[in-house]
Amino acid sequence: MPRSPEVQWRTDVEWATRVAAGDGTAFEQLYQQHAGRLYNLASRMAATPADADDLLQEIFLQVYRKAGSFRGDSSLGTWLYRLAMNHCLDVVRSRQARMAHVTDSMDEPDASPVAAPGPALGAVNRLDLERAIAALPPACRAAFLLHDVEGFGHQEVATILGISEGTSKSQVHKARLRIRAHLGTR
Repeated sequence: MPRSPEVQWRTDVEWATRVAAGDGTAFEQLYQQHAGRLYNLASRMAATPADADDLLQEIFLQVYRKAGSFRGDSSLGTWLYRLAMNHCLDVVRSRQARMAHVTDSMDEPDASPVAAPGPALGAVNRLDLERAIAALPPACRAAFLLHDVEGFGHQEVATILGISEGTSKSQVHKARLRIRAHLGTR
């Protein structure tokens, strides 16, 4: 039986308060409940599985440090996703900035006309799909992963990422177009 919004809000605030107070049992239970989905998010945003493991540890370190700042404006799960996504985006942007500095060039859009995609693939190779997702700009990738992979609605994606619902829809649409182009399908 689903809980009323008031009961859910009190439960979420109680959990966050317990974690902020240093309750190890509450933190462990919070970890057990949310680590799987947050790891999936981190693994899609990270370059390697080891990076995903590191991201998950960093995310939960932030959860521990910032639990006292949870006000209950959204569900605890949404707050965790927003915190995780912000951290992942910061890491991705930092990595991109380091790479740009090392190579002394930014990824510039190709000035040549876009070639027509090749014949449609019968089945998409999972590795090709992962590469296509990894090639997306961070904002598009985040919205795409939350909406199309994790199953959040556009309003939830907007809340998690701190953007408007229309921006969420636009980012997901752009991501899908870029993935199709990357995979060479229409």
